[in-house]
Amino acid sequence: MSIPSSTPLLDEQLDEQLAAAPLVPWQLVVWDDPVNLMSYVVRVFRRYFGYSEEQATALMLAVHNDGHAVVATGPRETMEVHAQAMHDFGLWATVRRVPQ
Repeated sequence: MSIPSSTPLLDEQLDEQLAAAPLVPWQLVVWDDPVNLMSYVVRVFRRYFGYSEEQATALMLAVHNDGHAVVATGPRETMEVHAQAMHDFGLWATVRRVPQ
């Protein structure tokens, strides 16, 4: 006795559910810490993300002055990879959904 892998009705319902679920962007947030020099944070942002000196400096100043900054936005998996990279550089980073 063989069991069908799916039925047309279930496939249609699944398609509707997938179409109704929007891709929600996620953010990579880098947090201020008392350890890393500001010049080091700029260098990490330039080296890893490819930001210009001005962009990297503005993000570093946001981290320093505001306590954190959103340094990248995209799919969750990508932001998780970026967060791990920031940890590897010794920076504190977290991933969160883009606020609605």
